[in-house]
Amino acid sequence: MNGSTRRGLAAPYALVTGYAALLAIGTVAAALHGRFSATGVLIAAAAVVTVWSFLAEPLAVIPLAVVGWLTAVGFSHPPYADLRLTGPRAANAAIVMGACALTAGGLGLLMRWSSNRPILENVGAGGEAGQPGAEPGPAGDGRGRLAGGPPTVGYGALMVKAAYAVGARRALLGVLLALVGLPLLTALLVLARPDLSLTDDLLIYLVAVVALAVTGGFWPAVLAAASASLLLNWYFTPPLHTPDNLLALLLFVTVAVAVSSVVHLAASRAGQAARSREEARSLLALAQTVLGGADTPAAVLDHLVQTLGGQAELLENVSGRWVKIAASGSAGPSAPITRVGVRSDLALEVSGQPRPIAPGLLAGFAAQTAAALDRERLRTQAAQAEALAEGNRMRTALLAAVSHDLRTPLASIKASVSSLRQTDVAWTEADEEALLATIEENADRLDGLIGNLLDMSRLHTGSLQPFLRPITIDEVAPIALRGLDAPADLRLVVPDGMPLVLADPGLLERVLANLFANALYHSPPGRPPVLQAHRARDSIVLEVIDHGPGVPDALKTEIFEPFRRFDERKVGVGLGLAVAKGFTEAMGGAIVAADTPGGGLTVRITLPVASRSAQSMQGAES
Repeated sequence: MNGSTRRGLAAPYALVTGYAALLAIGTVAAALHGRFSATGVLIAAAAVVTVWSFLAEPLAVIPLAVVGWLTAVGFSHPPYADLRLTGPRAANAAIVMGACALTAGGLGLLMRWSSNRPILENVGAGGEAGQPGAEPGPAGDGRGRLAGGPPTVGYGALMVKAAYAVGARRALLGVLLALVGLPLLTALLVLARPDLSLTDDLLIYLVAVVALAVTGGFWPAVLAAASASLLLNWYFTPPLHTPDNLLALLLFVTVAVAVSSVVHLAASRAGQAARSREEARSLLALAQTVLGGADTPAAVLDHLVQTLGGQAELLENVSGRWVKIAASGSAGPSAPITRVGVRSDLALEVSGQPRPIAPGLLAGFAAQTAAALDRERLRTQAAQAEALAEGNRMRTALLAAVSHDLRTPLASIKASVSSLRQTDVAWTEADEEALLATIEENADRLDGLIGNLLDMSRLHTGSLQPFLRPITIDEVAPIALRGLDAPADLRLVVPDGMPLVLADPGLLERVLANLFANALYHSPPGRPPVLQAHRARDSIVLEVIDHGPGVPDALKTEIFEPFRRFDERKVGVGLGLAVAKGFTEAMGGAIVAADTPGGGLTVRITLPVASRSAQSMQGAES
């Protein structure tokens, strides 16, 4: 049941069709020349008034009763179409029409009101989008909100909206023009009566009524039509100054009201089209906002407040209590609240808007807010699931590392120590030195493995906090080279005058040490790896170059993933390059792998150049 049906048949339709039916009754009574009794005319007119009053909106009841009374009085007996406003017939007809109109109108209003109480526009959804449904909620808070229901639209507001399609100010202007303009027009026509015919007067009054309909809407035009018909009957229809030509009055009122109805409906459609256009524009802007990435509930509510003003809140029913999920804007404490039930556990509340919000637009915002909340929670769940999966992968890799890469050096250390402690074997000095070297080598291997695991754990948990300061490559690279397990054959090519780089010395040392170890392992004898440094605009580029077997293009990004080993002969858990990548990015740099001309792999690190102010402060400290 739509809003128009709930408030009754609109007056532009009800009055035109009702007047036409009453005029038809009068025409039939006049044509039958007395064979249609006065009682029959009264009953027929009362039936029309009763039916139309029951179906029509309340504002149309009084005009229907008045015209029904005129029909029953003027066409009850010859001479027909003469007004007889006094006498028992007129009094009886007035009582009957008034009783029928008020009873039928009140009964129709009561039935429509009780069938959907309160009269409202359903903009919420109870279970499925677009289906009307009541939303459970808390008790009203005294700010104009119904407990747990959609936003209410007052019956008076609906009647005003139906009555004044062009606006209340223009309707008031139309009434004033009717009260002032019609008497002036009548005075002018009376002066020009010798030069104008009755047809001319009728057309002039009809034009005036249409103009008032365009200016003030339907009801001022109805008032003007009734007034114009009376003025025509009194001043221009013979015999003058006697209201006796009922047929002319009814014809003029019917035609004037019909024309006014067309004008009113056109204005209503134009207003509806303008509102629909604005609503569509707002919904399009909302869709563009959501598609542009601002698809969180807060972003949707911000767009609502920016578009419509006031305050908006998204509420969720948690264990019987309404909890605020997101909010935007502000409104006064006494501002009435409109609640839209999106579904049983979600509701959108708006308040403080300077203009009423169209139900469809509000429903669109409510649906988008709920969808944004669902998407945000799905993203959170996906991120949590991804973190759990990454944690599981990390734990699996750690178990694999403990089961093989950590146990192997531990077994070697234990075997060497056990051999040294044997009392029944006489070890030579060379044998003891070899066993001690094995212990030291495997202890260093354990230290490197555990260091990489701890570094990866810091990166994985986000606890890494680099301390960036201006440093030189010359002071970090040699320390990284000395920290390797065995003597390293690696060339450093760092030009003189190289500017300071903004980095964390400890992290950069660890990055270079891992890259040096990887390059030394893959470099063939006689072709040692090289560290080259050069400047590229506002960055320093460090290249660790080896001439080993290289890496296929498809794997150049995968070599920086944790626990990825492409050479099964190499001892380790596959964390060296992953730690280098994590530390480099933590310092604001970038690391990529490329082919070395002539064969091999080049790992390129890009770090920002320290600003001049930072360099000057570093120089002052040194």
